[in-house]
Amino acid sequence: MGIEVSGLFGLLILIADIYAVVKTIQSNASTGSKVLWIVIVLVLPVVGLIAWFLFGPKGG
Repeated sequence: MGIEVSGLFGLLILIADIYAVVKTIQSNASTGSKVLWIVIVLVLPVVGLIAWFLFGPKGG
């Protein structure tokens, strides 16, 4: 019993994940922090995106 993300919702998650990765790369955070956040967002797309939005590096 798995959760399948498809269709429009999947596309929105993909766009949001790409946005999170780009914003993380543009941030003033350390390289290690950037790598960690990018891995989290890519491995856990929905949960990682929510965590990035709440706790991720800000500014650019």
